[in-house]
Amino acid sequence: MSTDAEFADARHIPPIPPQPPRRPDPAVTPGPEGDPQTAVLRRIPAEPPVPAPGAPAAAHPVPPRPTVPPPAAGAQPPPRPDRAPGPPAPAAPAAPTPPPAGRPAAFRDTAAFHLANSQKLWSDPRERGAGSGTGAPPAPRNPAPAGPPPAPGRGPTGPAAARPPQPPWPATAAPHRGVVPGAGAPAMLRHPSGRRPGPRLLGAVACLVLGIGLIGGAAAGSWLSDEADAAPATAAATFAKGRDVWHNTPADRLFPRTVNGLGVGPGGADRTWTRIAVAPDSGCGGAYDPKLAAALTRAGCTRLLRATYADATRTSVITVGAQITKTDQPGMRALNTRFSTKSLGTRTDLLPLPYAAKGTPAEDFGRAQRASWTVRILTDIPVVVYAVSGFADGRAVAEPQPAEEAVRPGATTAPAESGLGHDAKGLADRVGTDFRKAAGSPTRTTEASS
Repeated sequence: MSTDAEFADARHIPPIPPQPPRRPDPAVTPGPEGDPQTAVLRRIPAEPPVPAPGAPAAAHPVPPRPTVPPPAAGAQPPPRPDRAPGPPAPAAPAAPTPPPAGRPAAFRDTAAFHLANSQKLWSDPRERGAGSGTGAPPAPRNPAPAGPPPAPGRGPTGPAAARPPQPPWPATAAPHRGVVPGAGAPAMLRHPSGRRPGPRLLGAVACLVLGIGLIGGAAAGSWLSDEADAAPATAAATFAKGRDVWHNTPADRLFPRTVNGLGVGPGGADRTWTRIAVAPDSGCGGAYDPKLAAALTRAGCTRLLRATYADATRTSVITVGAQITKTDQPGMRALNTRFSTKSLGTRTDLLPLPYAAKGTPAEDFGRAQRASWTVRILTDIPVVVYAVSGFADGRAVAEPQPAEEAVRPGATTAPAESGLGHDAKGLADRVGTDFRKAAGSPTRTTEASS
């Protein structure tokens, strides 16, 4: 934006008369003339008339002579006609430095100059929020002090010029959405992400924590149970557990349906026995000869379990039984010692009775058909295991033979040659092992065969 004054020739512009002095009013805020940032528009002299075409152009247009002679040097200038006369003003300041040639003397008073140099004032953000109410005019940025205006061409003087620039206002954190801070409450910092975690995220985190806890608990429980199972059981715990084996273990585990004896037959032959009957659990009455029952009375009887097997050829039948005693572990040791030292297991008047189930190959198996037998007193669990064998066709045997004698090499008796001693010994060993496994005891023999 420009005016004609910028392009006018300084030689054709008449000199500007000095302004008459005025009395400064301390109580009144200086006007636009005292504010260097306020644009002051001045009148521009009319352009010289353009000569008509064909008319001779004047060599040098001469401006009209002023009617009022210029004041003499040091004389008091006349007062301005548009203001009331007042007391005489102080002495005029020194004349300003003349402007360079080719530029008007009042160039700094043009509108273009002020508009070009006031862009920073308009774009300053601190000036936008000035004012305390609607319609209130903004206060001047640097108000001029009361007193005479500064000389032309000089900057403002006083505290306004020496005042340092104000620092920017600190940023204040806005409160959360929906939260109104109370009076005097400190400003609350916003969440870094600008939003609070949603319920889905919280639920996923909770499920993850619960899942990890459950997995960890299951792993710890499995580890502890494995260690408990791997820890060797004490003799007292095994003995107490053996007392409850008869009602805590299925019958098929204590008396398997099929028992395979590898190399337990005569001459190292293999034997196979099949279960043909299982007696209901009962007391010990009627299961032994009277003298054998009397010998076992000291140990007591909690329960008696019995089952009858037949060999693969159905020529031999074997009844195997297990008596659960009431005595303690020292009592079982004493009973085993008594049977071993007094040879109670080899006396023919101390034999167990067979279980002859009707409708089976063993229905004719009675007292006279008993050919070989064995009685085992277990000392690690409260169990007495026995087995008695005979012929399936009901053949009577005049002289029964203990199984331990019938299995010896070179024996020529009927029980030894027919393998009835091997049948009784093999099934007694297998049932005793099954009871020990069910009680958690090592499968070892700690007692002598009777």
